[in-house]
Amino acid sequence: MNNIGLLISCPLSPYLEQELENSFKAFKIWQFEDRNQFFNTHGNSIRAVVGGSAAGADAELIETLPNLEIVSSCSVGLDKIDLVKCKEKGVRVTNTPDVLTDDVADLAIGLILTVLRRLCESDRFLRSGKWKKGGYKLTTKFSEKSVGILGMGRIGTAIAKRAEAFNCSISYHSRTQKPNLNYEYFPSAVELASNCQILVIACSLTEETRHIVNREVIDALGPKGFLINIGRGLLVDEPELVAALVEGRLGSAGLDVFENEPQVPEELFGLENVVLLPHVASGTVETRKAMADLVLGNLKAHFTNKPLLSPVV
Repeated sequence: MNNIGLLISCPLSPYLEQELENSFKAFKIWQFEDRNQFFNTHGNSIRAVVGGSAAGADAELIETLPNLEIVSSCSVGLDKIDLVKCKEKGVRVTNTPDVLTDDVADLAIGLILTVLRRLCESDRFLRSGKWKKGGYKLTTKFSEKSVGILGMGRIGTAIAKRAEAFNCSISYHSRTQKPNLNYEYFPSAVELASNCQILVIACSLTEETRHIVNREVIDALGPKGFLINIGRGLLVDEPELVAALVEGRLGSAGLDVFENEPQVPEELFGLENVVLLPHVASGTVETRKAMADLVLGNLKAHFTNKPLLSPVV
């Protein structure tokens, strides 16, 4: 496969980039200042695109590559890939589901504990020497809280199972009610937020779910509520979220994702009721290797005419 042209559309793990360079004639798009010249020279030779949560393959890129056969995303999310255009052009699409579910669910629980128990703030309290002048303030327990999960797919279900271990009551909203679940279902995000203390965002980003957490949902969660986002930044109306936190209309938030990554609203930096992470939910050595191996496995399967391991299109 060394003569097959492959485009890497965003920086990936060093392991995956190295393996792609070893197996294909790989090009890293960010290394070319004049992209028009790059596509004029190499566009016809590129048969595969590999991307991730930062970039994938939009309609313009797909149109630019006349011999594109497959887009393989090192991410479970598909919002960076134009699936309609891929179907129209007969381009196969794969992602990396399942292998990252546990890590993302673990981090969601970690964020909940960090936010409710104010772990980051108490760490700073100790390091600053303030403990010598008096004890740290009381925080809020996680056990027995009501947890609402927005999106009950693989990751949402894994989060729910973990929250059950803390004796939490679970409710959810998704496109359809899941007949095999005993959790309470609410037909809208607003109703879900109105009936839980902790709202965890775990749904996919689509045109329908963009800004699904808006001012109405945030206000329904309220000044004693906690918002956790391990999905995508665009699922939340970020200016409304910032305003609610600054004004005290929302209690606290734990955020792993943002609207315009890696840009983060500076207003959040001065708030003690917010925990901010740089999109690291799947960021463990074990899981990133498993994701990379699934990308490689899908590419190998495609170019040896075998069934794809995790097909989307």
